[in-house]
Amino acid sequence: MKQANNFMIDMLDLDLPEASADILWKACRPTEIESASNGDVFLTIPFQAHKRGLAVEANLEVPRREYKLRIRAYDNDSLRLSISFIGELPGNVSPMLELDDSLGMLPLTAQKIDSGWQVIDAHNKIRARVNICEPAIKHWSDLQPAPDETLDLELFPDGKTKVPFMAYDQFYPLNHDSMAMAFVERDGVPDRAVFSFYAEPNERFVGTGERFDRLDLSGRTFILENTDGLGVNSRRAYKNIPFYVSSRPYGLFVHSSAHMRLSLADISTRAAQGLVEEPALDLFVIGGESVERIVYSYRRLTGFPRDVPIWSYGTWMSRMTYFSEDEVRSVARNLRDGDFPCDVLHIDTGWFAKDWVCEWEFSQERFPDPESFIHEMLEDGYRISLWQMPYLGEGNKLFETAVSQGLVAPNPSRNGVASSDFSAQVVGGRIDFSNPLAVAWYQEMLARLLNMGVANIKTDFGESVHFDAEYQMPAAMLHNLYALLYQKAAYEITEQVTGEGIIWARASWAGSQRYPVHWGGDCAASWDGLAGSLRGGLHLGLSGFAFWSHDVPGFHGVPNFMNSWPADDLYVRWTQFGVFTSHFRYHGTSPREPYEYPAVADVVRQWWKLRYALLPYLVEQGTKVISTGLPMLQALVFHHEDDPTCWHIDDQYYFGDAFLVAPIINSDGVRDVYLPAGEWIDFWTGEKLMGGRWLKQVTVPLERMPLYAKYSAEIPVYPHAVQCTDEIDWTKIEKIIFDDRYVGLSASTLGNIIDFS
Repeated sequence: MKQANNFMIDMLDLDLPEASADILWKACRPTEIESASNGDVFLTIPFQAHKRGLAVEANLEVPRREYKLRIRAYDNDSLRLSISFIGELPGNVSPMLELDDSLGMLPLTAQKIDSGWQVIDAHNKIRARVNICEPAIKHWSDLQPAPDETLDLELFPDGKTKVPFMAYDQFYPLNHDSMAMAFVERDGVPDRAVFSFYAEPNERFVGTGERFDRLDLSGRTFILENTDGLGVNSRRAYKNIPFYVSSRPYGLFVHSSAHMRLSLADISTRAAQGLVEEPALDLFVIGGESVERIVYSYRRLTGFPRDVPIWSYGTWMSRMTYFSEDEVRSVARNLRDGDFPCDVLHIDTGWFAKDWVCEWEFSQERFPDPESFIHEMLEDGYRISLWQMPYLGEGNKLFETAVSQGLVAPNPSRNGVASSDFSAQVVGGRIDFSNPLAVAWYQEMLARLLNMGVANIKTDFGESVHFDAEYQMPAAMLHNLYALLYQKAAYEITEQVTGEGIIWARASWAGSQRYPVHWGGDCAASWDGLAGSLRGGLHLGLSGFAFWSHDVPGFHGVPNFMNSWPADDLYVRWTQFGVFTSHFRYHGTSPREPYEYPAVADVVRQWWKLRYALLPYLVEQGTKVISTGLPMLQALVFHHEDDPTCWHIDDQYYFGDAFLVAPIINSDGVRDVYLPAGEWIDFWTGEKLMGGRWLKQVTVPLERMPLYAKYSAEIPVYPHAVQCTDEIDWTKIEKIIFDDRYVGLSASTLGNIIDFS
């Protein structure tokens, strides 16, 4: 056998014994181009079968097959390339797509040029170029087709930025590290497809979902396959998004819900390549000349985030879990008595007759009059949020009926003794959100709760389906899509009943940003958990999401999952980070209420008051991010993409337009801070600082966090003490201007209600 290579093994899995019958079909030199009457351009591409094995050797005994690659332009900054190796080309009807009303097709025309063809738009801009060259080498009798037999296609998604397919990623013609385009046939049927774009030597990549990894993802390979992350410190991810942003800059959205593999200058350092486990490719290549414009254009394709209720910006208090009305009342009273402003009380897994057995009904014993209880809490300024999950199993009174009616797809291998009520539900069945009848049934159960006065539904889980269960669509295509369908159902019924759209969601796929809010999953109550959470939030913001939160001060204990409480300093430091996040929720396996941490409760109270004083700023920024490409939690590259350092900083961020936030992620209270170019004002002292440099070994007491404002920034604030957002008089908003007149927080208009001394 000829020498193997990483592409065949690591991208195509052709080293697996069961893949021995797989046949690779590689794209060759295009033979024809045509302009369609609707403005599309179609490129005819022959594909050549190759001999079985781990070398790329053409099988000339098998005739080539021709397929049409459709090239379509959406306005001035996006190209869509679609090809199907079985069946029809992908269309616009897709749960992942929500094309903005302003997004129009721009007609394309193909032209012959000396080197091949070019594709121009209605503004006479070149949007693609097909290079067709005669083979440079004439005598490769045993290596046919010639080395030049490939797809050499250059894209100009915005008419300026060049994004070439990786045409010649090879050591010699039998050994490739990537292929511009190819598909694999299994048992005579096209099975999966690959693509590859050229990656420059210093190119950086960000996005792909809630990565808990460093900001620059170059040199990494990721499997986009939603799973329970079991924390925030591994390659597992609750939220995989098939979209990345390159520093070139351009963006790539792979429109598919199939499992896929993205290798960003890793398997080949010359290529950003992907494998999609379906016999088609639908690639949106997005330009725009800035990171923000690229994310904006991605949102124009997949949907803009909806706005959130003002009360949702307040403090959310939770733990796993409150078990009764009386317990919730006690927490509500203690927060008010302790002068801790709060808007939401979340009841996690314990409001049912049995903990974890989700039947969408309150326990009659522990919540005897839920509607009166909910309205009592609302009168005191508290909204009630409820946990639930989309899994049903034995022990759930709804299970058998839902299965018999096809609303729940049972796990065929669920038989056996469950170790707990929790595991019985998880190994049970899944609500089939690909079935409209199941969606209506689910929404009816939520509507009963929402009509009682419940304000929010926590759409927990949603990362998995059972691959041998029968859904209304193939399980392999439903798996990643499940989170989107699940959240859409919950969000839309919440908005319909209450007039306010909001959920609290964990899993995600492309399009989920339309249905806020998403939180970062089950992070450890540790410094590692804090760091991983921040990284995840930055990547998610670069993946199209505007709103994001996390469990303060970490979800589970270390080393004892249920009983190890977070340390006092971690509690404070995570609180500081949470105050400067779009949404601010405490949750965990042990008590999380601030009065349970008496040594630091006074410090925490001041940070909560600061949060409420900044609510006008959050509302202002929230209104902005739903119509742009910006998230609330902004990686530095959104503002400084020409600064190479900013592509590597994953422990600082912009919070909206005005603030630069540098959380403390250790017990020492010391860190280095990078001030990007510009002028900055120290939030605490008013000191003016010049950017474009590192501040080394910045030391702050527990009461403070390194926090800076852009010079001349004006932010709206509410300089009056409140217990919840209902008490805010929006006619009494004032402004703080961070210029030479600002001499520190204590001397500002907020100094009367906030005291960090």
